[in-house]
Amino acid sequence: MTVTPADLPPVLPADHVIAINQPKADLHTYRDYSWNGMAFGLPPGVFHPGETSRMLHQRLLDGDIETRDRVYAAMGVGVGVEAVAAGLRGAHTVYALDVHPASVQATTEHYRTHVGDSSDSRFVPLVSDLFDAVPQDARLDVVTFNPPAVSQKVSDDPDIVRNVCAGAPLVITFFDQLADRDLLTEDGEVFLILSNTADLRVIIGHAAERGFTTQVHHRHDWYDGVITFLFRLTKEKS
Repeated sequence: MTVTPADLPPVLPADHVIAINQPKADLHTYRDYSWNGMAFGLPPGVFHPGETSRMLHQRLLDGDIETRDRVYAAMGVGVGVEAVAAGLRGAHTVYALDVHPASVQATTEHYRTHVGDSSDSRFVPLVSDLFDAVPQDARLDVVTFNPPAVSQKVSDDPDIVRNVCAGAPLVITFFDQLADRDLLTEDGEVFLILSNTADLRVIIGHAAERGFTTQVHHRHDWYDGVITFLFRLTKEKS
């Protein structure tokens, strides 16, 4: 069922958004993360996956978000779990994209450790502001993005802003680049995680203006006022 902006909840009050998005104090330390028995080391500045990220991880590994034999782009790849899952699944190509060089380096190391020669997937790690570094002739079958779309600034630390609260303009540019560069294949899919800490109506409304149809693939109510959506978007046929 197609979702319109009017079907979505408004952004939560600013004070509530700020209160529930207070950053952890350990972002600038070395941390560890484990998933499905695999260890991931997080250098300073690399985002620690949370519950919303894990909504993507298992779905990529088990094929609910299908990447097998497809060209896949993990936008904002962070520590690299999405890239690893797609490689293990048997993606044709895995673009691991992040504006943060340390995240791309961490992803590369984790991909080599956990996927290595066990997959024929072509791995393409790129330091990239959204799709800027993606080759002009690339066409993508699947894109996932868990953007830092929180609507209120929760810190002056640029690493925290990059990881948490860049806001709706970043996601609007994401859709503009997808549309302007015609990056999706005919049957291409975008899986986007957003909650009502972001301005859902503005973001999904802009996606519609750029020719994308939105469906809710999964919804999770956290019972603190926050509702998280995993949206599936496809490009309308011209």
